[in-house]
Amino acid sequence: MDNYNSQQFSDYTVIESGARAVPKKFMANVFMWMFAALAISAVFAYLFATTPSLLSLLVVETSRGYSLSGLGMITMFAPIGFVLLMSFGYSRLSSSALTVLFILYAAITGISFSFILLQYVGSSVIGCFASASAMFGIMAFMGYTTDKDLTSFGRIMTMGLIGIIVAMIINMFLGSAMMDYLISVIGVAVFTGLTAYDVQKLKRIGEGISMDGTAIEETKKISILGALTLYLDFINLFLFLLRLFGRRK
Repeated sequence: MDNYNSQQFSDYTVIESGARAVPKKFMANVFMWMFAALAISAVFAYLFATTPSLLSLLVVETSRGYSLSGLGMITMFAPIGFVLLMSFGYSRLSSSALTVLFILYAAITGISFSFILLQYVGSSVIGCFASASAMFGIMAFMGYTTDKDLTSFGRIMTMGLIGIIVAMIINMFLGSAMMDYLISVIGVAVFTGLTAYDVQKLKRIGEGISMDGTAIEETKKISILGALTLYLDFINLFLFLLRLFGRRK
C-alpha cells in the first residue's frame, strides 16, 4: 500500500511538473519568434540604409528634397496588409503559411525602417532601442510573474490605443507639434502597459494548451500570432520613444 501511494505521488509530481513546463515552453517559442523577427528587421533595415543602390529603390530625389518612390510607398504600407492578412486569415492559414508571412512581414518592416531611421542620429537610435528593450523586458517580466489579473488594465490600454490612432489621424490635418508630443508620451505609456498585459494573456493561453499533442498545429499558429503581438508592442514602443527623444540629422 505504501509503495502504491509513493508511486502514485511520483506520477502526479511528474504530471504537475510537465503541466508547469507547457506554458514555459510555449512562451519560450513565442519570444524566440519575436526575437527572430526583430533580428530580421534589423538586418534588412541596416542593409537598405547602408546600400545606396537598394535605398534608391525606395527614395527618389526631387526638387524639394527626397520623397518615397512608388515601391517605397508600397513598402511603407505593406506591413499593415500583412498584419491584417495574418489576423483575419488565421483560421484558414496553416502554421507554415503563417510563419512565412511573419518572416516576410519582419523583412518588409525592416526595409520600411531604413528610410525612417536615416532621419535620426545613429547614437539616438541605439539609445532609444536600448531604452525600449529595457522597458519591454521589465514589463514582460512583470506581466509573466504578477498574480494580479490585468484584464481590466488591458482594456484601458486598448482604449488608449484607439485614442492614439484617432488623435494621429486628426493631427495629420492639424500638424500640431504639441499634440504630436502628447501622442508620443501617451503612446509610450500605452505600449508599455500593453506589453505586461499581452505577456500575461499569452502565459494564460500557454497554461490552457493541451498536453496530449492533438493541438500541435494550433499551438504553432498561436505562437506566431503571439510573437507578432509582442513584436508590435516592442516596435511601437521603440518608435514612440524615437519620436520623443530621437535627435534628427
